[in-house]
Amino acid sequence: MREIEVIIDTDEIAEFFFQELLKRGYIPSEDEVDDLADITFDYLLEKCIIDEEISEE
Repeated sequence: MREIEVIIDTDEIAEFFFQELLKRGYIPSEDEVDDLADITFDYLLEKCIIDEEISEE
């Protein structure tokens, strides 16, 4: 299987959840969508869909 590099941005995930929840009639707080983004990231890690790399910036 070929390996590809994927960058997961939790801010981007949070914005996606915010927009999708608005479309469905929900008005989430910033903290709520941040929590959803973090949970989504943790889920992807747990399912081994992604690996976390800590950058040394």
